Amino acid sequence: MRQGLGAKLGIGWRLHGDGSTPRPGEAVAPDERLSWGRTVGLGAQHVVAMFGATFVFPVLMGLDPNLAIMVSGVATILFLLIVQGKIPSYLGSSASFVGVVAVIRAGGGDSSAVTGALLVCALVLSVVGLVIHFVGAQVVHRLLPPAVSGAVVMLIGFNLAPVVASTYWPQDQWIALITMLVVLGCSALLRGFWSRIAVFIGLVVGYALSWLFDLGFGPITAPDASGEVGTHPRLDLSAVADAPWFGLPTLHAPTFDFAAVVVVLPVVIALIAENAGHVKAVEEMTGAKLDGSMGRAIFADGFASTLSTAVGGPPTTTYAENIGVMAATRVYSTAAYWVAAVVAILFGLCPKFGAVIAATPGGVLGGITVVLYGMIGLLGAKIWVENKVDFGNPVNLLPLAAGLVMGIGGVSLEITPQFSLNGIALGTLVTLLGYHLLRLLVPGQRGHSAV
Repeated sequence: MRQGLGAKLGIGWRLHGDGSTPRPGEAVAPDERLSWGRTVGLGAQHVVAMFGATFVFPVLMGLDPNLAIMVSGVATILFLLIVQGKIPSYLGSSASFVGVVAVIRAGGGDSSAVTGALLVCALVLSVVGLVIHFVGAQVVHRLLPPAVSGAVVMLIGFNLAPVVASTYWPQDQWIALITMLVVLGCSALLRGFWSRIAVFIGLVVGYALSWLFDLGFGPITAPDASGEVGTHPRLDLSAVADAPWFGLPTLHAPTFDFAAVVVVLPVVIALIAENAGHVKAVEEMTGAKLDGSMGRAIFADGFASTLSTAVGGPPTTTYAENIGVMAATRVYSTAAYWVAAVVAILFGLCPKFGAVIAATPGGVLGGITVVLYGMIGLLGAKIWVENKVDFGNPVNLLPLAAGLVMGIGGVSLEITPQFSLNGIALGTLVTLLGYHLLRLLVPGQRGHSAV
């Protein structure tokens, strides 16, 4: 009985061979493991792979990075249980929400309003996952063809350009420039695992340079995050000394603001596309058919994000960085992810570590975000290219063109004096509704390929 339950939950692992490194051409399956010593080492590698992004994104959203690290471990355990160990993945902080959170904060929203909107989005994603589980994965491909999902991902990234220009970059343009160049150099010149953590390397270098610039040149006179110009150190570590070594991260309850929810909801489309892509990537690597588990995976992501945002943390998503580690090692064992999750939970219980991260200078964030936001946008173009979207077809071209300009340019549509649609929300609606409406109205398009 106990073994049957363990197998059903995906927490029983057979030893692969003699437990040493798999032989050439072999792979370690999700329900297998190497020796526990090697499994712990692989788990540590997964921690390093997810670590940079998992604490950078909550910093950009103004949320507690310590809490983000801890809930990523909890979220990963929940994900593995829900998918019954069939999809080895790590759930870290999601980048897809960085832009919409910046919009909410620019409109005066605080952290509780931010997490309230994120929680609603997570609940919607959970419901979508349940629908996909019972109806089938084909509903995703019909509602969100590559033309539409690529456009939504693109406008989510490029909508952030004004945030970089007005909030982060002006705080210290030279540190921002150096940090950006380090990220670009590491991405292009380094190989394998090191190129995947280029953003993390850029953050560490920019952090250290800010400290050295303070020593060598003194405080800087520049705007702070609120835009107020003043003289202050680039790196302020005063809160680090007061933070304890051990303790719970800062928690807060969400509040719900309708305008903030409307801004966030379009991100659901990007999350569905992202999760579906990661499931397909794991399917290709492992050789297992996972379409039947796609609904579970999307529900698990939404459910874990709901729990995280309910206590003040960021939403989560499956991580491509860790999928890359699996591709390099050919070890798909979920046991390594359990190890990584437990380590992340322990990291989250160190407030002093969180204080160090929270002190990241604005100029460093400027250098990181100018690359990161552009990368998010270009992922949309990557979806188009890989799926050979036909822009000679006006059903693809016209609604996407209109939606992108509206979303990126910040066009606003006033519904009532108290409520208006703009930015990402308006751009997504125009793209999604315009695409499907034209497919119904244009002769010959109803039976035409969705690409």
